[in-house]
Amino acid sequence: MRKQPTSRMCFVCGEANPAGLHVRFYSQEDGSVLARFEAREPHQGYPGRMHGGVITAVLDETIGRALMTRDSQAVWGVTAELSIRFRKPAPIGVPLTAVGRITEEGSRAFKGSGELVLPDGAIAAECTGTFVKLDITRIADFDAEREEWYVRPD
Repeated sequence: MRKQPTSRMCFVCGEANPAGLHVRFYSQEDGSVLARFEAREPHQGYPGRMHGGVITAVLDETIGRALMTRDSQAVWGVTAELSIRFRKPAPIGVPLTAVGRITEEGSRAFKGSGELVLPDGAIAAECTGTFVKLDITRIADFDAEREEWYVRPD
């Protein structure tokens, strides 16, 4: 397992974002990405349950980051389409895990899938998506130093 970088203000991974999820991402030897986090009250929809949009954001980023397991970090996966199926409520205040992987890859895009896994191993949500491969300079005015884009120790 190799930990991936996180940033300063990203909603999903941003360490300094007070409303953020502070998700930690790990590249797996099989090319998948493992995400670990614990949702808090600002992330709830119904009382004690994660909001479906927040679950979607976690799965979106987890699948998109699968590209970082093998390519330069200059090329990122930008979401073109997502489909999600919610199977069980995801509680706040407990450790949760998401897993994402590339299922099909072309020169300009890839398809991926992922799941949000509850502490008992049950699947809370499943997601599939299509992502376009883009150089970070085409996505945003990204400055790694300003964004504090680096691997933080656990």
